[in-house]
Amino acid sequence: MNIVQDAPAATTKMLCGTCVEPGQFTLREYDLPTSAPQGWALIDISAVGICGTDYHIFEGKHPFLQYPRVIGHELSGIVHQDAGELKAGTLVAVNPYLSCGDCRACQRGKPNCCSKIEVLGVHRDGGLCARIAVPIGNLYPADGLTEIQAAMVEFLAIGAHAVRRSDVTKGDRVLVTGAGPIGLGAALFARLAGAEVHLLDLSAARLQLAREKFGFTNLHQDVDSAAQGPLADGFDVIFDATGNAQAIEAGFPLLAHGSSYVLVSVVKDKISFEDAEFHKRETRIIGSRNALKGDFDQVMQAMRAGDIDTEALCSEILALDALPDRFRSLANNRETLIKVVVKL
Repeated sequence: MNIVQDAPAATTKMLCGTCVEPGQFTLREYDLPTSAPQGWALIDISAVGICGTDYHIFEGKHPFLQYPRVIGHELSGIVHQDAGELKAGTLVAVNPYLSCGDCRACQRGKPNCCSKIEVLGVHRDGGLCARIAVPIGNLYPADGLTEIQAAMVEFLAIGAHAVRRSDVTKGDRVLVTGAGPIGLGAALFARLAGAEVHLLDLSAARLQLAREKFGFTNLHQDVDSAAQGPLADGFDVIFDATGNAQAIEAGFPLLAHGSSYVLVSVVKDKISFEDAEFHKRETRIIGSRNALKGDFDQVMQAMRAGDIDTEALCSEILALDALPDRFRSLANNRETLIKVVVKL
């Protein structure tokens, strides 16, 4: 006798981590994508890093966002089906910056600052879910990395991009203000470039993490300590990763002659400085936004070579269904965390 069993019904829905409004994060049910536009690929999400941007969205502090929004832009995933040269089953790191391809910046090879840029999880729904469609050109094979490592590539690429734009060279004296994840990324890649790296942060807890996890020893908790003794003649490059206008302005007197000031963080306020001192030092002010494919490649190569301790970066791994109960406490305890990753 032949026994015929019904095949299990295909899954048509998925739960997505959604900020419904400021202060309210939940899992909402959405349709599971089954097809992608021409030139795009379906990605089954493996892991998602929770970023300061996500916390700002939760707190209602993001200036370019409409609620409700599925968050998540630090993504790794598996190619769902063959797309272009990408084969099904390939682990990829996702570049979440969707550029128009036509504006002046895009034409000049700078899609990271596209005039019409849309960032996954910010300007459009992100990847804190089971599956998402992404342009094929934004998917970078992550051979040799784990799913967790591949989800941490994007935030490190921001720091790597800032260091590349700064033209840091071996022996330069560098100050990174703000020892959160982005600042740590800049510090790690400045150190790999051969710089003498100092970290400045008001939080003793963050500085202690930088010391214990990554061996940074030139640590400063106030501006005065970063300008004493042999440091009195200033820093060759300063990276700001504070997101605080007062902190940015306080950095100008710490610049050495012939120096560069790289603004990695973004503030809505106006920034002012003494023009005479700025010109006397022949200082460069450099804005650094997002990252390019080359920066993603550099980060992945550093991970493969063991130059970046990804285990030290990852503070905690959570399941998606645990996140709604934990989101507020994570946002309130950022000083003791580097990177929380959600494993799907």
